[in-house]
Amino acid sequence: MITPAECKAARGLLGWSLARLAGRAADISESTIRNFEEGYRISDEKIVAIRRALETAGVEFNDGEPKLKAKAGMVGSRPRN
Repeated sequence: MITPAECKAARGLLGWSLARLAGRAADISESTIRNFEEGYRISDEKIVAIRRALETAGVEFNDGEPKLKAKAGMVGSRPRN
C-alpha cells in the first residue's frame, strides 16, 4: 500500500496531474485520487491500482521509508539537483 502523501509526492516526481494518474490507473476517477490524497478512505483495490500505475511509470516505493526514487531513464522524470 501507499500513503496519501506518497501518492502526491510520486505524482510530483513524475510531473503528473490528477487527470494523468486517473488515466493510467484503470477505473479510478480524478475525484477519487483527490479524496485519497486529502486523507479520505478509498478501497484497497483502488490504492493498489494507483500504486501499480505509479510504479509502471518508474516510481520506486521503499517500504518502511517515506522516500520515493525515480528510476534512471524514466520517461517524464525531472532532473535531480
